[in-house]
Amino acid sequence: MDPAALTSIAGPLALIVITIRYLVACYVRPFGRCRRCKGKRRIPHRIGRGSRYCRRCDGTGLRLRWGRRLLNYARRLHRDGTR
Repeated sequence: MDPAALTSIAGPLALIVITIRYLVACYVRPFGRCRRCKGKRRIPHRIGRGSRYCRRCDGTGLRLRWGRRLLNYARRLHRDGTR
């Protein structure tokens, strides 16, 4: 097999493998760390020593991954029937 044909096959195949791997990761571990508080649940005040709960994740330190949101949407569409 010549190198041009191999590279033309390897690129799309790698994208497919990465996508499937990410979807499996979203299925197994649907939550990731919150980007705002970095999973610490609290955000320090700019002035003073206090801190407050993160509003983005409601103080859980977790967020739902966008791939999991996509899986939930597809599952909901399938369950409810075609709209």
